[in-house]
Amino acid sequence: MRYESEIISVSWIPSEAIPGMMRLPFDLGPVHYDNPPGDPLGAISTLAGSGTVRFVNELRAWVEVENGWIVRHGHAGRGWMGKTKLGFGSRKILFPTIPMRDLCPEPEAGKLSVRFVQTTGGRVAMPLPRKLNRAPFVQIVPPLVWTTLALSINADGSTTHDVVGASPFPRHWIYDGSGRLIQKVAVTDFKSWSGDIFGERTPWGSEDSPAFVTEVETALERELSQTIMRGGSKPQFRKLTAGQALVEQGQPGDELFLLMDGVLSVEVDGKPLAEVGPGAILGERALLEGGTRTATLRALTPVRVAVATAAQISAEALAEVASGHRREEKP
Repeated sequence: MRYESEIISVSWIPSEAIPGMMRLPFDLGPVHYDNPPGDPLGAISTLAGSGTVRFVNELRAWVEVENGWIVRHGHAGRGWMGKTKLGFGSRKILFPTIPMRDLCPEPEAGKLSVRFVQTTGGRVAMPLPRKLNRAPFVQIVPPLVWTTLALSINADGSTTHDVVGASPFPRHWIYDGSGRLIQKVAVTDFKSWSGDIFGERTPWGSEDSPAFVTEVETALERELSQTIMRGGSKPQFRKLTAGQALVEQGQPGDELFLLMDGVLSVEVDGKPLAEVGPGAILGERALLEGGTRTATLRALTPVRVAVATAAQISAEALAEVASGHRREEKP
């Protein structure tokens, strides 16, 4: 019996992800932010070749089982580097990205399970002059982007996966073999990526960067996030450091939040009930239930949220979002 499986990461630059002066080329037009990848995911070769995404890590593997034991296994994955679009309006030029060598260590093979690991990444083919946080303190060559994925295939055909590490920038989404979005790397950090990620602090040196992975939001939340970000006036943004509360249970509140980056803990009566990541719509129950916050939202990592009002989202949509957020009522 032969079992095959696949896990995929897709990396892209979301709007509002770049701070300070470094965002000027994006705001003025020659460089572009990316639209979110689809769900389900489209053809990888098309996404990479068109410049729709920055890069794709496609880890594919197989095992063959006889009499309940794994007797053979193989790795068939690869990295797909996207292209960078430069230009104004409809007049854009695609520049190739410089790939790094795929890192595929020898699988950890046993009779009942085999674990495969794959790192892919590269850098854009254009200069990025910037200050560094350590020697040589200035660099023109762009930092590397990458993900490190792990996939375990068991003798009974079941599988598990891990995001072992990832560059702090850009955004990384995780898909299963059917192209379904299943997880997100929750934190992007352009500042540390541009200032620290070079030399030994990459998988091609001696260090990977840990990845904080969260489950995906609902399809409705994804749709509403587009309404908040692009439906009218530009939202205000709020930043939190780890440990700060966005809202406190029992306090009045009339704001709605879209979690742009980071991880928030949902706490009721001082007890953590859930962790939510980018794309989550939060604060809707206060708008529907008398204006009082029903939970505390506390930052587990640095967090950035977009602030919206009830007028931007219909009451019916808010009620549907809220129906899935009654975490204190779930066993």
